[in-house]
Amino acid sequence: MVNPFKIIHKDKTSKARIGKLVTSHGEVNTPIFMPVGTQATVKTLSPEELINIGAEIVLCNAYHLALRPGAEIIKEAGGLHKFMHWDRPILTDSGGYQIFSLSDSRKITDEGAVFQSHIDGKKIFLTPEEAVRIQNDLGADIIMTLDECIQYPCEHDYAEIAMQRTCKWAERCKKAHVDETQLLFPVIQGGMYKELRERCANELVETGFPGYAIGGLSVGEDRSLMCEIAQHTLCFIPERRVRYLMGVGDPRDLLECIAIGIDMFDCVMPTRNARNGTTFTRGGKLIVRNAEYARNHDPIDSKCGCYTCKNYSRAYIRHLFNTREILGLRLTSIHNLYFLMELIKDARKAISENKFLDFKKAFLEQYGGN
Repeated sequence: MVNPFKIIHKDKTSKARIGKLVTSHGEVNTPIFMPVGTQATVKTLSPEELINIGAEIVLCNAYHLALRPGAEIIKEAGGLHKFMHWDRPILTDSGGYQIFSLSDSRKITDEGAVFQSHIDGKKIFLTPEEAVRIQNDLGADIIMTLDECIQYPCEHDYAEIAMQRTCKWAERCKKAHVDETQLLFPVIQGGMYKELRERCANELVETGFPGYAIGGLSVGEDRSLMCEIAQHTLCFIPERRVRYLMGVGDPRDLLECIAIGIDMFDCVMPTRNARNGTTFTRGGKLIVRNAEYARNHDPIDSKCGCYTCKNYSRAYIRHLFNTREILGLRLTSIHNLYFLMELIKDARKAISENKFLDFKKAFLEQYGGN
């Protein structure tokens, strides 16, 4: 198996590293944060705006796209890249998290998951083979195996059942995968049980994949436990493979997890928070729709170089939220994603200079606990 990932430099003060991941639609510099475009769009933003922000790769969701408009329609359009006018790399999630989030209307067996569509109530039977077929039709550069994500907390016995099922599904996904231009990553599960994480990682590594994802974290546990389980899991993933932590997007979490050797991240939180008027600044989160900013004519963050901060004030953006103008959501989304892209870019620079721990400490001291 050809390894698409190359480590460029390792930080001497931590386990952070910078690297390059080669895909069919270009190289991705790591560490990297992937904006989430669930429905083949990052909400309120155009592909050109994402490029200007600095996005190198986006995440789309196979489950949602299979329901609307349908994988076959996207395939007819020439694949997901042409359909959404994005010529850079795309990663698609298999639908495992949607199975988890639709827990009230689903039944899981070793064969697959049966659940009701959140759109029209139609019964859906999602197997590992079907998850791969959908993603093959979509034509993403990186596709994910179907996995079973469990709730937190979860008893050990069921966590073990879900972990074993995840490993079996990953093997079936690999057998069903036919498009060699796509990178297939499995998801390591096991809840908060270290021995289950170890067993799952070892079995998936034995099966053999070009990269590995850590799933089932950031589901309600505190930050210290998330980092502890992620760090333990990394011990069993080959160092030369790319490592992806799913569902993490808080600036503090990103830096903590880069420090232990994570390469890829995604999360809806930065754009979801933005649409609720919550923005990132170097001094911590700022809720720009609050009344205290009605006469504040400063930018969201005076040291930020994004389009929003160069041109608009807190008072104006608050006005947009109060009048329910879509521009407000767009401006805060641009800012939050730009903030994370710059944070990741600065982290890569610090790693290249062997100063990552100093960089992380300085940022966290300024950012605070909010």
